[in-house]
Amino acid sequence: MDRLILVSSDSHAGVPKELWTHYLDKRYHDLLPRLRADNEIYPRAIYVLSGRSVSSAPLPEQQEAHRSGWQGLYDPVLRLADMDREGIAAELIYHGDFRLGDMFHNLTNNTYPLDAWDAGARAWNRWAADTFGFAMDRFLVTGAIGSCSDMDATIKDLEWIADHKFAGTYGPGYMRHADMPALFDEYWEPFWSVCEERGIAIVVHAGFGTEQGAVFPQLQRILNDVSKAAGGSTDLKVLAQHADAISEKSVAFFFEFVNSIKSRRPMWQMMLGGVFDRHPGLKLILAEIRHDWIPATLRHLDAIYDQHRADLPAKRKPSEYWLSNCLAAASFIHKAEVDMRHDIGVETILFGRDFPHPEGTWPNTKDWLRHAFAGVPEDELRLMLGENAVRFLGLDRARLVEIAKRIGPTVEEIIGSGPEVPDELVRNFDLRGHYLSPPEGGARIAEVERPLREDLARIGVNL
Repeated sequence: MDRLILVSSDSHAGVPKELWTHYLDKRYHDLLPRLRADNEIYPRAIYVLSGRSVSSAPLPEQQEAHRSGWQGLYDPVLRLADMDREGIAAELIYHGDFRLGDMFHNLTNNTYPLDAWDAGARAWNRWAADTFGFAMDRFLVTGAIGSCSDMDATIKDLEWIADHKFAGTYGPGYMRHADMPALFDEYWEPFWSVCEERGIAIVVHAGFGTEQGAVFPQLQRILNDVSKAAGGSTDLKVLAQHADAISEKSVAFFFEFVNSIKSRRPMWQMMLGGVFDRHPGLKLILAEIRHDWIPATLRHLDAIYDQHRADLPAKRKPSEYWLSNCLAAASFIHKAEVDMRHDIGVETILFGRDFPHPEGTWPNTKDWLRHAFAGVPEDELRLMLGENAVRFLGLDRARLVEIAKRIGPTVEEIIGSGPEVPDELVRNFDLRGHYLSPPEGGARIAEVERPLREDLARIGVNL
């Protein structure tokens, strides 16, 4: 087939606020006025924060898309139309978007009771099943995760999402509370067993490991600073004109929030802690946390394994688990990550478009892919754009072939001869998604050491 099967590893969806009362358990409706007030703060703060980079070089098509095209967050018909336009046969769908917010279960929420967190996650899952359930061959829904404080209830939730044909779930600890054990703790064994038996992939997304309520005060600070500079206005256009009032402290907080070492920790906890040995069919997806650090980190973990293998539960090197159990969901893939594809593992990479977030490839996905994958052989291209997802997630390839015949781009469109992607567009990719950033390599290995030592000590290994 000349056309490519494109499977995006990252997109988002959200429950319209007018439907919150329909999907949320009535016992928690008394919290909704406070949540609605929080969601006046959250979207404005994120809007001006993201606007610091993108607004310096806006493109008309991107501006228009974010004015009108994001309705695909909640309208599946509009979403399918957009997927067809961009040639996307299927895509993983996660919760989380600043325009709609989430009900108590996301990192950007304020602090709420754990049972409300659980109820909000279930509400998102029920809404997602109702909204996307008619086309689960194309909508690869990933379930929201609750507090996991009641394992029996958590297992029922996992069984429910499996019964409704969800592709995965956010991993436990995406948002943390104080009593959560490490992922190699026996507490999680029932969780892993269900995910393995029912084919539910575990997703670790940017921001993983953040304490509940830690982010919201920073959002409040950003809005206060910018609103003050704007003379007290809360109008988005006026606020955007004063985005430079955001303090460097706030910028640094959110850079660390989305680039935190915490998001890498589940990988080594599950590898070195023997989780993949006890559950060899378990699948781990690392989404929107870049992947140019993986080769150096795996070499570091392999060296530790070689030195302490007699004291570790793990039976194989971490680099071996990476190849057998893990997938790099390369959200808005960077040029450096494509160049490093053999070090990362060509069969472990899957591009993502991050629909409909400002930093993602949408609405310019084909141009982004054309520039990023220039010079890549066709067999490797097919793997990283879709075939890896088919294998890793067990998708219906025959069905995706039929879809790709209708809407998929040709090989020639992505890696063939033709006009080059305009420099202006490439600069915009870099502004909004750091597309041209140099590879991290081993630059942050020193930061890995402290949490890694803590985890190894819990296992019984002292470096």
